Amino acid sequence: MNRITMKGLFFAFLTLIFCSGYFPCAATELPKVSDVSGIIHKVNRYWQTTHPKHSWSFWDHAAYHTGNMEAYFLTGDTAYYNYSEAWAGHNQWMGARNKDKSKWKSGYGESNEYVLFGDYQVCFQTYIDLYTVEPDERKIARAREVMEYEMSTDRSDYWWWADGLYMVMPVMTKLYKVTGNPLYLEKLHEYWEYANSIMYDAEAGLYYRDAKYVYPKHKSVNGKKDFWARGDGWVLAALAKVLKDLPQNDKYRSEYVDRFRTMAKAVVACQQPEGYWTRSMLDPQHAPGPETSGTAFFTYGLLWGVNNDLLDRETYEPVVLKAWEYLATVALQPNGHVGYVQPIGEKAIPGQVVDANSTANFGVGAFLLAACEMVRFIEDAPIVNEGYQVTG
Repeated sequence: MNRITMKGLFFAFLTLIFCSGYFPCAATELPKVSDVSGIIHKVNRYWQTTHPKHSWSFWDHAAYHTGNMEAYFLTGDTAYYNYSEAWAGHNQWMGARNKDKSKWKSGYGESNEYVLFGDYQVCFQTYIDLYTVEPDERKIARAREVMEYEMSTDRSDYWWWADGLYMVMPVMTKLYKVTGNPLYLEKLHEYWEYANSIMYDAEAGLYYRDAKYVYPKHKSVNGKKDFWARGDGWVLAALAKVLKDLPQNDKYRSEYVDRFRTMAKAVVACQQPEGYWTRSMLDPQHAPGPETSGTAFFTYGLLWGVNNDLLDRETYEPVVLKAWEYLATVALQPNGHVGYVQPIGEKAIPGQVVDANSTANFGVGAFLLAACEMVRFIEDAPIVNEGYQVTG
Protein backbone atom coordinates (compact mmCIF):
# COMPACT_ATOMS: atom_id res chain seq x y z
CA MET A 1 0.00 0.00 0.00
CA ASN A 2 1.54 3.34 -1.05
CA ARG A 3 2.00 6.38 1.19
CA ILE A 4 -0.79 8.36 -0.51
CA THR A 5 -3.31 5.59 0.16
CA MET A 6 -2.14 5.27 3.75
CA LYS A 7 -2.47 9.01 4.25
CA GLY A 8 -5.99 8.97 2.85
CA LEU A 9 -7.01 6.12 5.11
CA PHE A 10 -5.52 7.92 8.10
CA PHE A 11 -7.56 11.06 7.48
CA ALA A 12 -10.66 8.98 6.78
CA PHE A 13 -10.13 7.30 10.14
CA LEU A 14 -9.80 10.67 11.89
CA THR A 15 -12.99 11.88 10.23
CA LEU A 16 -14.83 8.77 11.38
CA ILE A 17 -13.64 9.21 14.96
CA PHE A 18 -14.40 12.90 15.23
CA CYS A 19 -17.79 12.72 13.56
CA SER A 20 -19.06 9.55 15.21
CA GLY A 21 -20.18 11.18 18.43
CA TYR A 22 -17.00 10.60 20.45
CA PHE A 23 -15.91 14.13 19.61
CA PRO A 24 -17.98 16.98 18.18
CA CYS A 25 -17.42 17.50 14.47
CA ALA A 26 -16.78 21.15 13.61
CA ALA A 27 -19.03 22.70 11.00
CA THR A 28 -17.44 24.74 8.25
CA GLU A 29 -20.49 26.78 7.38
CA LEU A 30 -22.43 28.88 9.85
CA PRO A 31 -26.12 29.64 9.48
CA LYS A 32 -26.95 32.88 7.71
CA VAL A 33 -27.90 35.85 9.87
CA SER A 34 -30.95 36.36 7.69
CA ASP A 35 -32.07 32.76 8.22
CA VAL A 36 -31.76 32.93 12.00
CA SER A 37 -33.42 36.35 12.12
CA GLY A 38 -36.22 34.94 10.00
CA ILE A 39 -36.67 32.11 12.48
CA ILE A 40 -36.87 34.60 15.37
CA HIS A 41 -39.67 36.49 13.64
CA LYS A 42 -41.43 33.32 12.54
CA VAL A 43 -41.45 31.86 16.05
CA ASN A 44 -42.35 35.06 17.88
CA ARG A 45 -45.04 36.22 15.50
CA TYR A 46 -46.61 32.78 15.56
CA TRP A 47 -46.68 32.80 19.35
CA GLN A 48 -48.07 36.31 19.65
CA THR A 49 -50.66 35.76 16.92
CA THR A 50 -51.91 32.58 18.54
CA HIS A 51 -51.85 34.12 22.05
CA PRO A 52 -53.40 37.58 21.64
CA LYS A 53 -54.85 37.69 25.18
CA HIS A 54 -52.52 38.39 28.09
CA SER A 55 -52.42 36.27 31.21
CA TRP A 56 -51.06 36.56 34.75
CA SER A 57 -47.52 37.45 35.76
CA PHE A 58 -46.50 33.99 36.98
CA TRP A 59 -43.17 32.44 35.99
CA ASP A 60 -44.15 30.58 32.82
CA HIS A 61 -45.55 33.65 31.07
CA ALA A 62 -42.81 35.85 32.49
CA ALA A 63 -40.09 33.52 31.18
CA TYR A 64 -41.54 33.88 27.69
CA HIS A 65 -41.32 37.65 27.98
CA THR A 66 -37.62 37.51 28.86
CA GLY A 67 -37.12 35.95 25.43
CA ASN A 68 -39.51 38.35 23.75
CA MET A 69 -37.63 41.36 25.11
CA GLU A 70 -34.34 39.88 23.91
CA ALA A 71 -35.91 39.60 20.46
CA TYR A 72 -36.96 43.24 20.70
CA PHE A 73 -33.47 44.40 21.69
CA LEU A 74 -31.94 42.44 18.81
CA THR A 75 -34.41 43.27 16.05
CA GLY A 76 -35.94 46.58 17.15
CA ASP A 77 -39.39 45.26 16.24
CA THR A 78 -41.72 47.52 18.22
CA ALA A 79 -44.51 44.95 18.08
CA TYR A 80 -42.47 42.85 20.49
CA TYR A 81 -41.99 45.77 22.88
CA ASN A 82 -45.69 46.59 22.71
CA TYR A 83 -46.67 42.99 23.43
CA SER A 84 -44.62 42.88 26.63
CA GLU A 85 -45.73 46.35 27.67
CA ALA A 86 -49.38 45.36 27.27
CA TRP A 87 -48.75 42.24 29.38
CA ALA A 88 -47.05 44.34 32.08
CA GLY A 89 -49.95 46.79 32.08
CA HIS A 90 -52.43 43.92 32.27
CA ASN A 91 -50.67 42.85 35.46
CA GLN A 92 -50.40 46.42 36.82
CA TRP A 93 -46.59 46.12 36.75
CA MET A 94 -46.80 43.69 39.66
CA GLY A 95 -46.14 40.05 40.42
CA ALA A 96 -48.26 38.75 43.30
CA ARG A 97 -50.55 41.68 44.12
CA ASN A 98 -51.10 41.54 47.87
CA LYS A 99 -50.15 44.90 49.41
CA ASP A 100 -50.17 43.96 53.11
CA LYS A 101 -46.54 43.15 53.95
CA SER A 102 -47.60 41.30 57.10
CA LYS A 103 -49.23 38.67 54.88
CA TRP A 104 -46.43 38.26 52.35
CA LYS A 105 -45.23 34.67 51.99
CA SER A 106 -42.32 32.82 50.40
CA GLY A 107 -42.15 29.09 49.75
CA TYR A 108 -44.32 27.66 46.98
CA GLY A 109 -47.73 29.16 46.31
CA GLU A 110 -49.73 30.69 43.48
CA SER A 111 -52.04 33.01 45.42
CA ASN A 112 -51.40 36.74 45.73
CA GLU A 113 -49.87 36.40 49.19
CA TYR A 114 -46.75 34.71 47.72
CA VAL A 115 -45.07 38.00 46.97
CA LEU A 116 -41.68 36.71 48.15
CA PHE A 117 -41.78 33.60 45.92
CA GLY A 118 -39.37 33.90 43.01
CA ASP A 119 -41.89 32.58 40.49
CA TYR A 120 -43.78 35.83 41.05
CA GLN A 121 -40.62 37.93 40.70
CA VAL A 122 -39.26 36.94 37.28
CA CYS A 123 -41.79 39.34 35.73
CA PHE A 124 -39.69 42.16 37.18
CA GLN A 125 -36.98 41.39 34.62
CA THR A 126 -39.28 42.44 31.81
CA TYR A 127 -40.64 45.44 33.69
CA ILE A 128 -37.09 46.69 34.21
CA ASP A 129 -36.22 46.09 30.56
CA LEU A 130 -39.28 48.08 29.52
CA TYR A 131 -38.23 50.82 31.93
CA THR A 132 -34.78 51.07 30.37
CA VAL A 133 -36.38 51.81 26.99
CA GLU A 134 -39.00 54.27 28.23
CA PRO A 135 -38.26 55.26 31.86
CA ASP A 136 -41.25 55.65 34.14
CA GLU A 137 -40.89 54.95 37.85
CA ARG A 138 -44.25 53.18 38.08
CA LYS A 139 -42.82 50.38 35.93
CA ILE A 140 -40.29 49.37 38.57
CA ALA A 141 -41.99 50.64 41.74
CA ARG A 142 -43.37 47.23 42.73
CA ALA A 143 -40.11 45.47 41.85
CA ARG A 144 -38.20 47.80 44.13
CA GLU A 145 -40.77 47.56 46.91
CA VAL A 146 -40.70 43.76 46.92
CA MET A 147 -36.98 43.23 46.53
CA GLU A 148 -36.01 45.96 48.99
CA TYR A 149 -38.39 44.52 51.56
CA GLU A 150 -36.89 41.08 51.00
CA MET A 151 -33.37 42.45 51.42
CA SER A 152 -34.41 44.10 54.69
CA THR A 153 -35.04 40.71 56.28
CA ASP A 154 -32.34 38.56 57.87
CA ARG A 155 -33.21 35.55 55.72
CA SER A 156 -31.01 34.11 52.99
CA ASP A 157 -33.07 31.05 52.03
CA TYR A 158 -35.26 32.58 49.33
CA TRP A 159 -33.78 30.54 46.45
CA TRP A 160 -34.31 26.90 47.29
CA TRP A 161 -34.97 25.51 43.79
CA ALA A 162 -32.84 25.71 40.64
CA ASP A 163 -35.49 27.54 38.63
CA GLY A 164 -35.45 30.35 41.18
CA LEU A 165 -31.93 31.33 40.18
CA TYR A 166 -33.14 32.28 36.71
CA MET A 167 -36.26 33.87 38.10
CA VAL A 168 -34.56 36.29 40.47
CA MET A 169 -30.78 36.55 40.09
CA PRO A 170 -31.10 38.78 36.98
CA VAL A 171 -33.68 40.91 38.78
CA MET A 172 -31.02 41.77 41.36
CA THR A 173 -28.40 42.85 38.80
CA LYS A 174 -30.93 44.73 36.69
CA LEU A 175 -32.15 46.67 39.73
CA TYR A 176 -28.58 47.39 40.71
CA LYS A 177 -27.98 48.93 37.28
CA VAL A 178 -31.10 51.07 37.63
CA THR A 179 -30.64 52.17 41.24
CA GLY A 180 -26.91 51.90 41.93
CA ASN A 181 -27.75 50.36 45.31
CA PRO A 182 -24.86 47.98 46.20
CA LEU A 183 -27.08 45.98 48.56
CA TYR A 184 -28.58 44.26 45.52
CA LEU A 185 -25.20 42.74 44.70
CA GLU A 186 -24.45 41.78 48.30
CA LYS A 187 -27.79 40.04 48.73
CA LEU A 188 -27.46 38.42 45.32
CA HIS A 189 -24.31 36.71 46.50
CA GLU A 190 -25.74 35.84 49.92
CA TYR A 191 -28.82 34.18 48.43
CA TRP A 192 -26.72 32.42 45.79
CA GLU A 193 -24.44 30.96 48.46
CA TYR A 194 -27.46 29.50 50.22
CA ALA A 195 -28.70 27.95 46.96
CA ASN A 196 -25.26 26.45 46.37
CA SER A 197 -25.25 24.92 49.84
CA ILE A 198 -28.37 22.85 49.21
CA MET A 199 -28.39 22.15 45.44
CA TYR A 200 -24.91 22.29 43.93
CA ASP A 201 -22.92 19.10 43.32
CA ALA A 202 -19.26 20.08 43.08
CA GLU A 203 -18.21 16.70 41.73
CA ALA A 204 -20.61 16.89 38.79
CA GLY A 205 -20.46 20.67 38.35
CA LEU A 206 -24.27 20.73 38.13
CA TYR A 207 -27.30 21.65 40.23
CA TYR A 208 -30.02 19.38 41.54
CA ARG A 209 -33.48 20.80 41.02
CA ASP A 210 -33.86 21.17 44.80
CA ALA A 211 -32.85 19.39 47.99
CA LYS A 212 -35.31 16.53 47.39
CA TYR A 213 -33.25 15.32 44.46
CA VAL A 214 -29.78 15.25 46.02
CA TYR A 215 -27.97 11.95 45.47
CA PRO A 216 -28.15 9.33 46.94
CA LYS A 217 -31.48 10.31 48.49
CA HIS A 218 -32.83 10.41 44.94
CA LYS A 219 -31.48 8.43 41.97
CA SER A 220 -32.28 8.01 38.30
CA VAL A 221 -33.79 4.74 37.08
CA ASN A 222 -30.27 3.39 36.57
CA GLY A 223 -29.03 4.49 39.98
CA LYS A 224 -27.23 7.61 38.78
CA LYS A 225 -27.29 11.22 39.91
CA ASP A 226 -30.38 12.82 38.42
CA PHE A 227 -29.77 16.33 37.09
CA TRP A 228 -32.82 17.76 35.37
CA ALA A 229 -31.89 19.49 32.10
CA ARG A 230 -34.32 22.38 32.34
CA GLY A 231 -33.30 22.98 35.94
CA ASP A 232 -29.63 23.27 35.02
CA GLY A 233 -30.64 25.26 31.96
CA TRP A 234 -32.28 27.79 34.23
CA VAL A 235 -29.04 28.09 36.22
CA LEU A 236 -26.63 28.41 33.28
CA ALA A 237 -28.88 31.02 31.68
CA ALA A 238 -29.16 32.86 35.00
CA LEU A 239 -25.40 33.11 35.31
CA ALA A 240 -25.14 34.46 31.76
CA LYS A 241 -27.74 37.12 32.52
CA VAL A 242 -26.08 38.06 35.79
CA LEU A 243 -22.62 38.36 34.25
CA LYS A 244 -24.07 40.51 31.48
CA ASP A 245 -25.11 43.19 33.99
CA LEU A 246 -22.64 42.64 36.82
CA PRO A 247 -19.88 45.29 37.11
CA GLN A 248 -16.47 44.09 35.98
CA ASN A 249 -15.01 45.07 39.34
CA ASP A 250 -17.63 43.31 41.46
CA LYS A 251 -15.80 41.44 44.21
CA TYR A 252 -17.75 38.24 43.57
CA ARG A 253 -17.54 38.30 39.79
CA SER A 254 -14.77 35.71 39.58
CA GLU A 255 -16.91 33.25 41.56
CA TYR A 256 -19.77 33.55 39.09
CA VAL A 257 -17.38 33.25 36.15
CA ASP A 258 -15.75 30.13 37.59
CA ARG A 259 -19.12 28.49 38.22
CA PHE A 260 -20.32 29.44 34.73
CA ARG A 261 -17.26 27.82 33.14
CA THR A 262 -17.50 24.73 35.33
CA MET A 263 -21.14 24.27 34.42
CA ALA A 264 -20.43 24.83 30.73
CA LYS A 265 -17.93 21.96 30.71
CA ALA A 266 -20.32 19.68 32.57
CA VAL A 267 -23.19 20.56 30.24
CA VAL A 268 -21.19 19.88 27.09
CA ALA A 269 -20.22 16.44 28.35
CA CYS A 270 -23.92 15.49 28.45
CA GLN A 271 -24.91 16.61 24.95
CA GLN A 272 -26.37 13.86 22.78
CA PRO A 273 -24.97 13.21 19.28
CA GLU A 274 -28.15 14.68 17.77
CA GLY A 275 -27.47 18.02 19.47
CA TYR A 276 -30.09 18.00 22.21
CA TRP A 277 -29.90 17.22 25.93
CA THR A 278 -32.07 14.54 27.49
CA ARG A 279 -34.18 15.45 30.49
CA SER A 280 -32.01 13.51 32.96
CA MET A 281 -28.58 14.70 31.96
CA LEU A 282 -26.38 11.85 33.22
CA ASP A 283 -28.85 9.06 32.48
CA PRO A 284 -30.27 9.40 28.95
CA GLN A 285 -32.32 6.23 29.41
CA HIS A 286 -34.21 7.71 32.38
CA ALA A 287 -36.36 9.82 30.03
CA PRO A 288 -34.94 9.38 26.54
CA GLY A 289 -35.46 11.60 23.53
CA PRO A 290 -35.14 15.29 22.70
CA GLU A 291 -36.25 18.11 24.98
CA THR A 292 -36.26 21.73 23.84
CA SER A 293 -36.45 23.96 26.91
CA GLY A 294 -33.31 22.64 28.57
CA THR A 295 -31.51 22.46 25.23
CA ALA A 296 -32.44 26.05 24.37
CA PHE A 297 -31.31 27.44 27.73
CA PHE A 298 -28.01 25.57 27.41
CA THR A 299 -27.57 26.86 23.87
CA TYR A 300 -28.25 30.41 25.00
CA GLY A 301 -25.83 30.18 27.92
CA LEU A 302 -23.02 28.61 25.90
CA LEU A 303 -23.44 31.07 23.03
CA TRP A 304 -23.46 33.99 25.42
CA GLY A 305 -20.26 32.70 27.00
CA VAL A 306 -18.50 32.48 23.65
CA ASN A 307 -19.84 35.83 22.48
CA ASN A 308 -18.54 37.48 25.63
CA ASP A 309 -15.11 35.82 25.67
CA LEU A 310 -15.74 33.62 28.70
CA LEU A 311 -15.74 30.39 26.70
CA ASP A 312 -13.34 29.40 23.93
CA ARG A 313 -14.97 29.62 20.52
CA GLU A 314 -13.01 26.79 18.94
CA THR A 315 -13.99 24.42 21.74
CA TYR A 316 -17.66 25.32 22.00
CA GLU A 317 -18.57 26.11 18.40
CA PRO A 318 -19.23 22.48 17.40
CA VAL A 319 -21.44 22.10 20.46
CA VAL A 320 -23.63 25.13 19.83
CA LEU A 321 -23.92 24.45 16.11
CA LYS A 322 -25.17 20.92 16.79
CA ALA A 323 -27.59 22.29 19.38
CA TRP A 324 -28.83 24.96 16.99
CA GLU A 325 -29.29 22.38 14.24
CA TYR A 326 -31.62 20.48 16.57
CA LEU A 327 -33.51 23.62 17.58
CA ALA A 328 -33.90 24.93 14.03
CA THR A 329 -34.73 21.66 12.23
CA VAL A 330 -36.35 19.36 14.81
CA ALA A 331 -37.85 21.51 17.56
CA LEU A 332 -39.04 24.19 15.14
CA GLN A 333 -42.10 23.18 13.14
CA PRO A 334 -42.93 24.64 9.69
CA ASN A 335 -45.59 27.04 11.02
CA GLY A 336 -43.38 28.54 13.76
CA HIS A 337 -44.55 26.25 16.55
CA VAL A 338 -41.73 25.17 18.90
CA GLY A 339 -42.09 21.51 19.85
CA TYR A 340 -40.54 18.92 22.17
CA VAL A 341 -40.94 21.14 25.24
CA GLN A 342 -41.38 19.17 28.45
CA PRO A 343 -44.55 20.36 30.24
CA ILE A 344 -44.45 22.26 33.50
CA GLY A 345 -42.90 20.11 36.21
CA GLU A 346 -39.78 19.74 38.29
CA LYS A 347 -38.03 16.58 37.12
CA ALA A 348 -37.38 14.15 34.30
CA ILE A 349 -40.33 11.73 34.27
CA PRO A 350 -39.87 8.23 32.80
CA GLY A 351 -42.51 7.51 30.18
CA GLN A 352 -43.71 11.09 29.84
CA VAL A 353 -44.54 11.87 26.22
CA VAL A 354 -42.69 14.88 24.80
CA ASP A 355 -43.14 15.27 21.05
CA ALA A 356 -43.46 17.78 18.22
CA ASN A 357 -46.84 18.92 19.57
CA SER A 358 -45.46 19.63 23.06
CA THR A 359 -44.97 23.36 23.51
CA ALA A 360 -45.10 25.99 26.25
CA ASN A 361 -44.58 29.72 26.71
CA PHE A 362 -41.33 29.33 28.66
CA GLY A 363 -39.94 27.00 25.99
CA VAL A 364 -40.61 29.60 23.32
CA GLY A 365 -38.88 32.21 25.47
CA ALA A 366 -35.83 29.97 25.83
CA PHE A 367 -35.80 29.34 22.07
CA LEU A 368 -35.83 33.10 21.39
CA LEU A 369 -32.94 33.67 23.80
CA ALA A 370 -30.87 31.04 22.00
CA ALA A 371 -31.75 32.35 18.55
CA CYS A 372 -30.87 35.94 19.43
CA GLU A 373 -27.51 34.88 20.80
CA MET A 374 -26.91 32.77 17.68
CA VAL A 375 -27.27 35.90 15.53
CA ARG A 376 -24.58 37.61 17.60
CA PHE A 377 -22.43 34.49 17.36
CA ILE A 378 -22.63 34.53 13.57
CA GLU A 379 -21.93 38.25 13.36
CA ASP A 380 -18.82 37.75 15.48
CA ALA A 381 -17.55 34.82 13.40
CA PRO A 382 -14.03 34.65 11.94
CA ILE A 383 -13.60 35.98 8.41
CA VAL A 384 -14.53 33.90 5.38
CA ASN A 385 -10.98 32.95 4.47
CA GLU A 386 -10.69 31.04 7.75
CA GLY A 387 -13.28 28.60 6.49
CA TYR A 388 -16.59 30.19 7.38
CA GLN A 389 -19.32 31.41 5.09
CA VAL A 390 -21.17 34.23 6.83
CA THR A 391 -23.80 36.19 4.98
CA GLY A 392 -26.47 38.61 6.01
